[in-house]
Amino acid sequence: VQLVESGGGLVQPGGSLTLSCVMSGFNFAEYGIGWFRQAPGKEREGVSCIRLKDSYTDYGDSVKGRFTISRDNAKNTVYLTMMNLRPESTGVYYCARTPLSVPILRPVTYNYWGPGPQVTVSS
Repeated sequence: VQLVESGGGLVQPGGSLTLSCVMSGFNFAEYGIGWFRQAPGKEREGVSCIRLKDSYTDYGDSVKGRFTISRDNAKNTVYLTMMNLRPESTGVYYCARTPLSVPILRPVTYNYWGPGPQVTVSS
């Protein structure tokens, strides 16, 4: 199993950024993918998740209406499109895999993690 994220960087407040998570080594139809954020000195926070077989999604309250999770199975990729970014969105963003039939935003339910790119929102 491999999860490789890309797309992190520096963006100004109010800007947009799209993260990608390329997946390999498992049967996508049996799993979900979640995005998590960890800011310095804080616990890992659930941002969004998607069930790969039918695109069921869920979002954390702090990102609803601003972030969108999506998938492209032909490209083995899950995306996190982030709009209207705020300084508090800064952190390392991880994608992770869960075997739960209904994915939830609890890190303990995920068993494989990518290395995580840094996203910094600052002027």
